[in-house]
Amino acid sequence: MRRIFFRLGLYLAVMTITFLAAAQMGQAQDSGGAWYEVESGALREPENTQDIQRRTPRETVRKFIALTKDGQFEDAAHYLNLSDLPPERQAEDGPRLARQLALVIERQLWIDWAGLSARPDAMLETGTSNNALAGKPRRDIGLKMVELDGQAYEIRLGRYKAPDRDAVWLFTPQTVQNIPALFDAFGPRHFERYIPDKLTVQLGGLRAWEWLLIPVMLAALFGLGWLVWRLVGFFAARVSRQLIRQAIERSRFPLAMVAVAAAAQIMLEIGVSFSGPATTLLRPVLLIVMVAGIGITALKIVDAILDRITLGVVGDIDDTRSLDERELYTSIYAIRRVIVLLMVSIAVIVVLARLNLFGSLGMSLLASAGVLTVLLGIAGQAVLGNIMASLQIALAKPIRIGDSILFEGNWAYVESIFYTFLRLRTWDERRIIVPVKYFVSQPFENWSVKDARILKTITIFLDHRADMEILREVFFDIAKADDDVIEHDKLFTAITGHFEAGQEMSFYAMCPDPSTGWSTSMRLREKLLKHIREEHPEWWPQDRVELDRPPRKRGDGRDAALEDKNASKDNE
Repeated sequence: MRRIFFRLGLYLAVMTITFLAAAQMGQAQDSGGAWYEVESGALREPENTQDIQRRTPRETVRKFIALTKDGQFEDAAHYLNLSDLPPERQAEDGPRLARQLALVIERQLWIDWAGLSARPDAMLETGTSNNALAGKPRRDIGLKMVELDGQAYEIRLGRYKAPDRDAVWLFTPQTVQNIPALFDAFGPRHFERYIPDKLTVQLGGLRAWEWLLIPVMLAALFGLGWLVWRLVGFFAARVSRQLIRQAIERSRFPLAMVAVAAAAQIMLEIGVSFSGPATTLLRPVLLIVMVAGIGITALKIVDAILDRITLGVVGDIDDTRSLDERELYTSIYAIRRVIVLLMVSIAVIVVLARLNLFGSLGMSLLASAGVLTVLLGIAGQAVLGNIMASLQIALAKPIRIGDSILFEGNWAYVESIFYTFLRLRTWDERRIIVPVKYFVSQPFENWSVKDARILKTITIFLDHRADMEILREVFFDIAKADDDVIEHDKLFTAITGHFEAGQEMSFYAMCPDPSTGWSTSMRLREKLLKHIREEHPEWWPQDRVELDRPPRKRGDGRDAALEDKNASKDNE
């Protein structure tokens, strides 16, 4: 028993010593890497330390904004690291820089308070394990990155500690140096001097005059887009060359999008400076609209060129075209899909680069690639499956544009192959839209996989008395006289069925393609039926009825023979 208590006490002592050693090591590590060491006197100390709270990043930003809104710019200057300024200028320039920074933050920064750390060491919680910095103390935090004249400017917080003083969070010296340039680019515009004070109050995150100006600006942009749309159409109607006219006509709407987005960008850069929430939403949307408009314009021009090539080289596509021509048309559609993929990829890269999202999303995307793969696989299973099936068709070519196929009882031509669906044109000019994934998973007949020839079958039901030898000669004469029947040596006839009511006769003729074969088979059937109707009407199918007769008497052969003769006449 004593041994048990002795071992338990020894175990607790070892655990206590280990815990204290680990805590001491953690403190030593925190003191060496969780802040920037500065010299004594490098940081301005406020007279009233109770009102100036700078222990955490969230506290620093919140107090700075609150002080600048109240006009206490001298106190707000204590949240700036002015160590790069000469000491004699810090007291004079500090309040001015604090006011300018507050205006820049108001116009450009939409603060994510939940994401702004409330810990002195700014450590990310372990729950965010997809971030490489999770579980580690941080000594600087980036709030906003903007680009001006090809150079990056950042609003950033840093943690600083002077000897014998607590560590504090301040706006970094680099941020202080960037304030004048940021203020010139995003500060108040000249027209704001004439705005009444009543319209400068905050309402729902925006100022009152912004709520009035945004609808006016949207209406002006809509009018500009309509004007560009009309001008492009007016210009396209006066172009003589069909290819250029078609390309310009198709680009009317995307060009209007580009014009509207560009005008809005110019208004934001030069004339109007909205608050942070509006700017944060408008700039990415305008950038996406502009990139999308340029991409769609380029795609429309490429489509016009490809259509022109198709009409000039191939013409209208159906199964009468050669295999090489249908291969060319299918390859043109495959090129278009590749171009679309490249344009979408380039557009995504441009948007991410312009919005400076690579730095913040790169590690997260790499670390969470498995999760994203699962989510995309579940959410986009149908779309991705159709796209993969479309690429499978483009590579393996089980069907081509213009192929004649029989799909689920419908005889149709493959008119178009898109990313997610196929468009089939039936013989009676109907359009069947089939998802690509569903199409490749179902059996179908491709009558043009080798060539367009097809052996058409004409089936006729006639009475037992119909003579196949006579009809065979008639069919051969009719088929050989028809210009659309090829390979006369393939002509063939046979009785393919026999029933109680009659017999089934089949006639076979080779035709150059399915569409010609359909019309030819109708024509041959009509001529065969006309011959039977005029020359052998007794060959039409007839119904036979067997009547009940009384038993014949023995020895009365004359009466029995007469009765059989009358019955035969009645049946006829």
